[in-house]
Amino acid sequence: MTSTAQQIRPFRIEIPQAALDDLHARLAGTRWPDELPGVGWDRGVPLGYLKELAEYWRTSYDWRAQEAVLNEHPQFVTEIDGQALHFLHVRSPEPDALPLVLLHGWPGTFADFLDVVGPLSDPRAYGGDPAEAFHLVVPSLPGFGFSTPLNGPGMGAARMAGLLVRLMERLGYERYGVQGYDTGSWVAPEMGRQAPGRVVGVHLNAMIAFPVGDDDTADLPERDRRRWERMQDFNDGYLQCNSKRPQTVAYALHDSPTGQLAWIVEKFKELTMPEDALPEETVGRDRVLTDVSLYWFTGTAGPAAQVYYEEISAAAWSGGATEEWAGGDWDGGGQEQGGWTPERGTVPTAVLVSAHDVTVRRWAERDHTITRWTELDEGGHFLSMEDPEALIGDVRAFFRKVR
Repeated sequence: MTSTAQQIRPFRIEIPQAALDDLHARLAGTRWPDELPGVGWDRGVPLGYLKELAEYWRTSYDWRAQEAVLNEHPQFVTEIDGQALHFLHVRSPEPDALPLVLLHGWPGTFADFLDVVGPLSDPRAYGGDPAEAFHLVVPSLPGFGFSTPLNGPGMGAARMAGLLVRLMERLGYERYGVQGYDTGSWVAPEMGRQAPGRVVGVHLNAMIAFPVGDDDTADLPERDRRRWERMQDFNDGYLQCNSKRPQTVAYALHDSPTGQLAWIVEKFKELTMPEDALPEETVGRDRVLTDVSLYWFTGTAGPAAQVYYEEISAAAWSGGATEEWAGGDWDGGGQEQGGWTPERGTVPTAVLVSAHDVTVRRWAERDHTITRWTELDEGGHFLSMEDPEALIGDVRAFFRKVR
């Protein structure tokens, strides 16, 4: 008999009306700070922009409509090793479809993939080839959304991957692919390392690879040199806070919806393309607010930040290759400090690089068995929302050869 902890239970999002009323009251009572004149976005989210967006969230954004859209897809929860896991499970009408895990990043959620679920699971209905269909499993990563609470410290990428490998076993899938971006691009390769006999391929976008010695930064091709420079110049204030003091940050973001809104919308502004556009010009205002609302209603500002602490600070303390980057002073000396050498993944891996990404090919090929590399001239960090057709096309093309 299956124990209660192993059961997979249907799930439906039903945010209480009291939580909506509380959100609206808190937005209405925001204590707004002053702003230096003429600074624009240089020092953070402009006061006028955030006031207008918060008022839209309070008076015009329709959470119930967005909640209904999310609930159109079958959702489930289960528990593995004491950790709650929430996920969409969208089975294709095509019986021979390949199972595919879609992994979001920070500050994203499972809802990032809404625009790709239909075309990937039912390509016939979208004018595609039914032979390229996927059964989709779209988790909320542990600590994000409804995959809470975290059951303790140590929930880094490898542990997340182990839980998701077991989730796929529990669902009865013996062979499957994995696609991930941002945090998902850390977790997806780990699933391949832990279950190489089951994972047929890994597809990544918005991934980052790091140098592990002076030789890694010498004689880089021009495009990779520019990406390396952008990585070093990146404004990593949010990363410093998330990776070093996630609990302290959580108090402000958990208590203030306006603070949570500013914290996330700034990343949408910086990581979408074109860089000088407002995020809603690329992703859509309601989609951004659905993302923020999920963080707010689930109270996951703090838990979702913990993965940065586990990955970056832990590596730094052990003399790892991410130490100097996380500290804002990269010298490429991680390997010489006796620390971190990546275990090369053996599963066939595809990398899709948008115009915004800083993925350096040499380092990616050092860490992964790259069998497909695609460069885009446009697109930002959130491809599943910014340019879903590009992501769908590349996923199909890669898995066509490995499925």
